Amino acid sequence: MATQEIWDAIIIGGGAAGLFCAGIAGQLGKKILVLDHAEVLGEKIRISGGGRCNFTNIDSTPQQFLSLNPHFMKSALARYPSSAFIDLVKTYGIGFHEKQAGQLFCNDSAKQIIALLFNECEKGNVQIRHPVSVTSIQRKLNYWEVFTSPGNSYGSEKTHAVVMATGGLPVPAIGASGFALDIARQLGLDVVSPRAALVPLAFTAKAFTNLEELAGLSLPVAIRAGLKGKRYGLCQFHEDLLLTHKGISGPAVLQASSYWEEGELIEIDWLSTAADVSGAGVFDHIFSAEGNRLKTADNILAGIIPQRLAKMFAAQAGLLGKKWAEVGKTEQQALKASLTQWRVKPAGTLGWNKAEVMLGGVHTNALNGQTMMARKNPGVYFIGECVDVTGHLGGHNFQWAWSSAYVCALAL
Repeated sequence: MATQEIWDAIIIGGGAAGLFCAGIAGQLGKKILVLDHAEVLGEKIRISGGGRCNFTNIDSTPQQFLSLNPHFMKSALARYPSSAFIDLVKTYGIGFHEKQAGQLFCNDSAKQIIALLFNECEKGNVQIRHPVSVTSIQRKLNYWEVFTSPGNSYGSEKTHAVVMATGGLPVPAIGASGFALDIARQLGLDVVSPRAALVPLAFTAKAFTNLEELAGLSLPVAIRAGLKGKRYGLCQFHEDLLLTHKGISGPAVLQASSYWEEGELIEIDWLSTAADVSGAGVFDHIFSAEGNRLKTADNILAGIIPQRLAKMFAAQAGLLGKKWAEVGKTEQQALKASLTQWRVKPAGTLGWNKAEVMLGGVHTNALNGQTMMARKNPGVYFIGECVDVTGHLGGHNFQWAWSSAYVCALAL
């Protein structure tokens, strides 16, 4: 039998954003119910950051996010910045460290963040029910009714507000779905077409003739993707790239994948080791060294990039085993261009199973950035990954979960 109690809010989704929102709202005196279809909650948190959860970034600002409206996230990030969540983590005595570029990870386990969220919910007397499959939500005269699947002992629940916090499409194996987007469409809200982001890129055999032999190699590069005038413009990142048996991965590629679109080229400078290092400058310096004139092109290259990769570039240029003093200027320039302006068209991404986040989602023009409520549907909120706000790699997407959840909780 369905209870006749009317909740202040029902939060659909027991992940990072949903649990955080529930805990805050509950501690503010609201009667909160969380519903989730999963047997075990927090799985995406548990597997994040190699099991240590990159729970935020010290430098999380609007510049680290992609959205059709680059201003939308400003209010939420300002009202609940990364420093606020860091303070909360400290109150729980969770040890953490900065890995690089402001990325914060738990010293021990991502399970500590999950425990923090459950503890916050317990403080707010939040009720959590799972596994429960929500089938639909319907507007009544002065409340919303949330219906659950047949055979479940609850049937339906009444609530003054519904918060959609079901995340995005990545990692369907742990229960990811597009349910929030389905609800948004049913309510007449615009949805920006979702696609996999922070995801490895696949190549055909034309890109690397011996990709299998190169798998496992990692090196710093400069990578460019996207186009001026397109959805998110042109990007450039200086980070590590990893060659795999299917294509390329690593932080540099994951970052670029959010800007890349099917059919476009990416450009890689294999010799650039940092933002202030020009691959062309590195090439000129090393190949002009007097002692290198009698060395072979691949041996010279092996001094700055992995040997297997050096041999591949030399072979593709027809210079394998050829002394640099015997290489003509045209061939020299061709090798330089292939190393510092290597352009290739990826065959695609490795898909939702390998993606860390979803790009796109509920269009921000449908939402109030100060409350996360749907403008035309009072009492319905969308938070976290299901919104068209996607962070760069490095803890920014978790910060968006905390910030959007916080402003929503205060508005309930």
